[in-house]
Amino acid sequence: MLEYSFSKPNSSRSPSLVTEDLRSFISKIYTVYSTNSASFMGLSSIGTASDGMQLCIFDLRRGQHEGQELDKILYFFPADLPFSTQLSVIGLSEGLITFTRIFSPEAACEVIEAERHSHVFYEAEPDIWMVMIVEKSKDSEAIWRIDALREVLKEIHSLFVMFHGSIRALLEREPGGGLTRAHLYPFIMDYLRACQKRSPLDKCCCGNAEVAVSDGLIWIYFLVGKKLQLPSFRDCLMERRSVQMLTVGREAAIEVQTLVRILESSAGNLPCFSLILFQDLLVSTTLSPEDTINLYKYAVLRLTPLALSSGAKSWSYLRKGNSSSHVSIGSTLLSTGSVSEQFYGSHDASPAGDNRYHVTRPLQHDKWFKGKDGFLITDIWGGDIGSLNVTTPTVWLHQTEERMYLCAYQYKSLTIILLIPLSSILNGDQGVSILKQQLLENASLKILKVEEKLSKGWGGENAYHVSGYRYLLVDGNRDISRASPPTKVTTLSKESLLALNRLREEVDAEKSRAKWDNPGREKDLEVCIRAKNNAWAVARITGGKELYMVLEKANETLLYASDAVEKFSNRYCSGTFSLD
Repeated sequence: MLEYSFSKPNSSRSPSLVTEDLRSFISKIYTVYSTNSASFMGLSSIGTASDGMQLCIFDLRRGQHEGQELDKILYFFPADLPFSTQLSVIGLSEGLITFTRIFSPEAACEVIEAERHSHVFYEAEPDIWMVMIVEKSKDSEAIWRIDALREVLKEIHSLFVMFHGSIRALLEREPGGGLTRAHLYPFIMDYLRACQKRSPLDKCCCGNAEVAVSDGLIWIYFLVGKKLQLPSFRDCLMERRSVQMLTVGREAAIEVQTLVRILESSAGNLPCFSLILFQDLLVSTTLSPEDTINLYKYAVLRLTPLALSSGAKSWSYLRKGNSSSHVSIGSTLLSTGSVSEQFYGSHDASPAGDNRYHVTRPLQHDKWFKGKDGFLITDIWGGDIGSLNVTTPTVWLHQTEERMYLCAYQYKSLTIILLIPLSSILNGDQGVSILKQQLLENASLKILKVEEKLSKGWGGENAYHVSGYRYLLVDGNRDISRASPPTKVTTLSKESLLALNRLREEVDAEKSRAKWDNPGREKDLEVCIRAKNNAWAVARITGGKELYMVLEKANETLLYASDAVEKFSNRYCSGTFSLD
């Protein structure tokens, strides 16, 4: 059994003939590999789906000559697999990519579905590929959407570029590849250790996952030891590459706009951008959609009050004693005895074992702290946090294609991120300190007022709960999403979530087909699925906006469920998803 998907067929032959040729060819590849390898891609000896997963990054332009094959490997998880196995995985992936380009030279292969494995492809940069290979399992908990897995790959790459620049630029800077590997390995491992917050009632498919309880929330880590917890069907009412926005009234919106103007004027003639969050919700942004998504993700992971409180540390706590005993420098010189042994066993040949490169690790946990002046500080980019002599963080913006200083200020539930070009500040960290002082002098009172306004209008963690509905709204035109609170989603039965996951897979397939048939045109779509427990899963897609919903008390008829969706659309979506 084999299925494939890529963006746009480019062949004069009928699609059925193309499909049969592709099925036949790739089936032969699989037959050869499975027959001649006692442990196909190193996965046959692994018993569970969370273990039976591999993630690799490779460059098709490298390692094309005999004896240089290892040069193309930029990252591989798990790294303690023999290099022969890693090369087998990458060799097969490269063969599949090369062959599918015969049928679609201008569009990349997205997924290959085999009987025992799913191969998820993402061409992050020209000829630089990220591939996730997941072993299929009969375990009902090990069910995921392919598009959700691809979003993980996209997010890894987008965040990496924001902090370190493009992979190709690193390779051009140091053609040997050591610099690139030294950055990729710790960054991705830190990302996999990054966590998502869930309600304490969420049973999700943790299996043996490591969990931490903080402030009534359970934090579930993607990576526990060498086991990777993949996004599962229980995450089908969330959209990864999107931001969640706070709904504000007219008066509050005016106050926020005034604050944004004050922030810009505080920078004088310097160009600057800002991002404002309340709790974990976006309030305002002057960034491009791509940069907004990346900065928002990083803020929720590491900068917001909830992210900081999970570390249970503060600047005043660090000042009580010798700061060096509490905090280690975030910018580390990687050594075989640290990252390599801790993450990958004693793999002496691990690229992370090269100690020639000074590597910044921006996704490290518990490395941001709130200073007495309200600005957030970190030693990740270098310095001593105890003496406040730290290097200002920097990020690379997609919008301006230049590196920016990142200044984060926090007052109660309000987090403000200000971005200023490095080229605009001549005195470096000293100039940034002066800018921070100007910001406090000009904007303190307005920040106070905005936080007060937003707090009064805030309805709490269940502010966007709609009784009787469990929903996800996605505005693809603005990369915004809103969903039922996690505590409410956990009340859904497993059967309901499985039905919604299957429905989203069908919608993903329809959207992919629509790209082939009508490039550039959005397709209106409605899909309804009846679950085993008689719940209804409904999807409506129109004009780049998507609504997904589970109705467990929608009676026996589709008409009743459709009427419930109409009422929701008219009341909360201005009739966007109404059929009238």
